[in-house]
Order: sequence, then structure tokens, then C-alpha cells
Amino acid sequence: MRIARYTTGDEPAYGVVREHEGRQMIAQVHGDPMYRSLEPTGVVVALDDVRLLAPVIPRSKVIGIGKNYADHAAEMGGEAPKEPLVFLKPNTAVVGPGDPVTLPAISNEVHYEGELAVVIGRICKDVPKERVREVVYGYTVANDVTLRDLQRSDGQWARAKGFDGSCPLGPWIETELDPSDLAVITRLDGEVVQSGRTSQMIHDVPTLVSYVSQAFTLLPGDVIITGTPAGVGEVHDGSRVDVEVEGIGMLTSTFVSA
Repeated sequence: MRIARYTTGDEPAYGVVREHEGRQMIAQVHGDPMYRSLEPTGVVVALDDVRLLAPVIPRSKVIGIGKNYADHAAEMGGEAPKEPLVFLKPNTAVVGPGDPVTLPAISNEVHYEGELAVVIGRICKDVPKERVREVVYGYTVANDVTLRDLQRSDGQWARAKGFDGSCPLGPWIETELDPSDLAVITRLDGEVVQSGRTSQMIHDVPTLVSYVSQAFTLLPGDVIITGTPAGVGEVHDGSRVDVEVEGIGMLTSTFVSA
């Protein structure tokens, strides 16, 4: 099931994305489906007639995982870490599909990183790997936009990966998905620049969720972004980045100068 957050010009609403007679439609539901059962309002709108928003705005945090593909670790000039490499993004980093990402004046080297994102559905702590599915609401697509020069110079990644707009999410949450072997493809201005599969991740989704839950209490709406394949590179004013994850869909971001 695909759960979207959207607007028609009024207050944001949630709905279920379905195909009807060859068109994609959104059946609106009452409230936030992460906190209540799906109850249709009876309102149905065409997907083409709405603006999709970030499918979730984490009330707490976005948790990133670095160097989780061996080929990406190699292109960054180092070995893959033996344990997941964890960092945080604030919820102010989140923007939606199609939203412009402003290139910060503090950086001269901004990179895209296409990733699978895990959306947590219930409060949890110290989750065993075999019970991870119980706490996952669904999956969406992320772009872990990174200020590569600041990542090198700062020594820690708060500014480099946590600046405003650094975490595009979308286009919706897919609640029924096996994340173990999905294609992750990134296109820069229409050209494929990243192509990997989640089966190539060093640490799989159950391992990641269990691992981070040992350090942090996870809350409904928290997001874990799972790492990027090789092929990261720079964006500039006017660049368009499309990140596609098999079984979910495509997240598009445009970049503009400050």
C-alpha cells in the first residue's frame, strides 16, 4: 500500500495511492495513518492534481548510515566500517519530492546520494533483528545530500549532512515491501550515475534497525536512511536528481543557488 502526504492548496492531507482506470488516484483518509487506522473520507483526487509533500516529517530524527556499500566506501578512499557508521540529520533537513534544494553558500562541493529509507511505525528500543518488521511502517526514497568539502574539513558530519534541505524524501511510503534485494538507481540530469541493489548493503535493514535501536529510542515517523551505492557526485545550480528505488517509485529533487 502506498501512503502519500499531499496538498491541493489547503492543509496537508494523507491518502492511499491507487490506480483506477489507468490513472493514479489518491483516496484521502482521516488524520495521520501512522497514528490511526485507515478511514477513507470519501474524497478521491487525481495524483496529477495534487502536490506531493514529504511523506513523513519526523517528530524526532533522521538516522543516517555511512559507507554501507563496499563500492561506495572504496570510492570515498577507505575501507567499509565493521559496524554501521551512524550519524543524525535534524527534521529540518527534510523536504518533499520536487521541492528545490538550496545549495548552501557555506559549501563549494554538494553531492547527491540516492538511498532506500526505512520509516519507523511504533515506539521501540533494543529491537531484536527477528522482530524488526514489527516496528517498520514502510519504506520510501531518500537523497542524502552532502556537503562533501565540509564533511572532510569538519571531521564530523553535522553541518555536512544536516543542513536545511539535505534530506529529500518521497514520493510516498510503501508499506508492503521486501527490502532485501531492490534496485537503487540515481540519475543526474537524465544520466544514470548510481546503480546498485540493496542486497549489496554490508548491513541489511534488520541489522540497521536493531543496531540503531540499541542507542536511540525510535519513535513513530523516525527515518533511517540506509546508505548509498557507488557513483556519488556533484550537483550545481539547475541540476535535477532522480532517485528510484524498485517497488517504491522515484524521488525528484532540483537544486538552486542560494
